[in-house]
Amino acid sequence: MSDVIELNEIEALADYQADWQRLLKVTPGGSFFRSLEWLQVYWKHFAADQKLRVLIVVDRGEVTGIVPLCVRRIKSKYGLCRILTFPFDDWGSFYGPVSASQKTTLCAAFNYILHSRRDWDLIDLRCVDSAGFDGGETEQALHSEKISFETLLWCQTAYVDLKQDWDQYLRSRSSRARKTYLCSEKRVQQEGKVKYLRYRPAGAENGEGDPRWDLYDQCEEIARQSWQGRSTTGTTLSHASVAPFFRDAHERAAQAGTVDLNMLYVAGRPAAFNYNYVHEGLVYSLRMGFDPRVSIKGAGCVLMGRMIRDSMQRGDRILDIGPGSLAAKKNWYTSVENSYRYVHYSATSVTAKLMQLSHQFADWYRDRFANESTDQGTVTDYSKFSATWR
Repeated sequence: MSDVIELNEIEALADYQADWQRLLKVTPGGSFFRSLEWLQVYWKHFAADQKLRVLIVVDRGEVTGIVPLCVRRIKSKYGLCRILTFPFDDWGSFYGPVSASQKTTLCAAFNYILHSRRDWDLIDLRCVDSAGFDGGETEQALHSEKISFETLLWCQTAYVDLKQDWDQYLRSRSSRARKTYLCSEKRVQQEGKVKYLRYRPAGAENGEGDPRWDLYDQCEEIARQSWQGRSTTGTTLSHASVAPFFRDAHERAAQAGTVDLNMLYVAGRPAAFNYNYVHEGLVYSLRMGFDPRVSIKGAGCVLMGRMIRDSMQRGDRILDIGPGSLAAKKNWYTSVENSYRYVHYSATSVTAKLMQLSHQFADWYRDRFANESTDQGTVTDYSKFSATWR
């Protein structure tokens, strides 16, 4: 049986940095979001009202898995609720343990959680791609440990399959999408010299950890001048509430070799950016934007096309354009992937029981009224009636 070590202080995780890096390299669907570097930056900026519970799984003296968790206290219409969840907050599309074997690691973690102090009302694991890299192992681990749970569709993200050549990909697009892209290329080139720049440092251990703040500042300035500068969501690159977090994450990502920064210049001026993280050929598009002051219709479209083409030539595997706004991404994606949420309710918590009844009602409502047909099949939008908390 595996041993589990629980760590509650972010500083204590530094002792496991080498193990974390080793395991991330073999984690299916691993990304910068699952790295220790990202967690350290995230915790620095968003630790308020959260308690860290990172579980280190050890088998015969060797660290075989890491499960980052936290307990978050949030208000619900049923009172204060304590949620044991991933320290993630939907910054990317998918999350999970750091391990070559998700199921084995999660089984050890679940067993430990059920037999340790109960400081939570719900176990709420979100952003699990059960049909993708997770391969159903989260669900298998819950069944193995005899943990009752509900499965809810959480969100959908758009993928571009990069394991093909550009001409093949372009032919697979609709005639309207092809025309839009080709016309955008022609229009932008008429405005002056077009330059595409991609900055993807190999990381500090390879002598390439320079954050290139000049390029990052250009991305931030474009975001500030675009609609993002007026956004009140608090998630855009230039928003005052998160800009320091993004900058800290950028510096650590550059050192880790996971930055993928794309710029399009037209007539010598920065016109559009696409800021990504990359890990083992998986590219995640974190933020993108174009500068309306450089009044070139289609600059963002040109940048996206050139970035996809370059990724194919580099041998990248998948571009995750990010969750939401699927209609705006339909010209590009080759598939839509679901992420799920697994919820277990504590049998001793009144709040948890009320939450469970709320979700049961939501299930009934969904089955009777709320199935929505999309071009990807029938998808239930839980955000309309069952999102008692986020």
